[in-house]
Amino acid sequence: MAPGAYDAVSARLVQRAGFPAIYMTGFGATASRIGMPDIGLLTQTEMTTHARDMVRAVDIPVIADADTGYGGPSNIHRTVREYVQAGVAAIHLEDQVAPKRCGQLAGIRLMGAEESARRLRCAVEARGHDDLLIIGRTDALPAAGIDEAVSRAVRYQDAGVDLVFVDGIKKIAEVEAVARAVAGPKVVSIVDGNETTALSAADLQQMGFQVVFYAVTALFSAVKAVSDALAELQRAGTPRGAAHGMVSYAQYCELVDLPFHQQLDERHGA
Repeated sequence: MAPGAYDAVSARLVQRAGFPAIYMTGFGATASRIGMPDIGLLTQTEMTTHARDMVRAVDIPVIADADTGYGGPSNIHRTVREYVQAGVAAIHLEDQVAPKRCGQLAGIRLMGAEESARRLRCAVEARGHDDLLIIGRTDALPAAGIDEAVSRAVRYQDAGVDLVFVDGIKKIAEVEAVARAVAGPKVVSIVDGNETTALSAADLQQMGFQVVFYAVTALFSAVKAVSDALAELQRAGTPRGAAHGMVSYAQYCELVDLPFHQQLDERHGA
């Protein structure tokens, strides 16, 4: 289970909740950095900087969205090397034509399957001997149907990726179809608001998935909580009524590791 984190603080919350990994979602990164939709607006530098900041904040593995690789083979090579230096555990690269968009949106355009496989081989080569997992993502399901999505997933496995990821799943039947047709290590994304949330992590593991992303759960929860608190502040002219939904100042300081820095200052400060 790898819940999505949209910034370094939410990454700390994922770690504190006891999950084994964090998913640095491009959807959430775009929301937290520029407050705009996930339609390919962030650059490679913005995404790798976001990943580096998140990795610094936690001790558990971070799986990062690397979009389309941000260009041709040389761009893909640089993208992989930048993510290696950022310290992430894994990245996924997708087969959309730039500018890409969230896999849950309509209007996705695909690059050719063989071209995408070549790009993934480039990423695997760029990784070299470094400890980075490469996930081959296909967005063919909403754009071209389940048969094409499965065909591409198998092709990407043959290209040498470590796991494959069929994105854009909205129905339980689609999860089941991928589970039946794609052997080997694979990822599934469970998106809030879709019927797939009826499947537990144990169900998905039994179906043969190794990693489950919950990309927007934390982001959507945070937006709702902040909206409710601000509405109460606007209504009452005081935040007192919203206090039950907040952490305390002391709890927040503990989350961001203030005691460590206080002790450091006591030992070495002026």
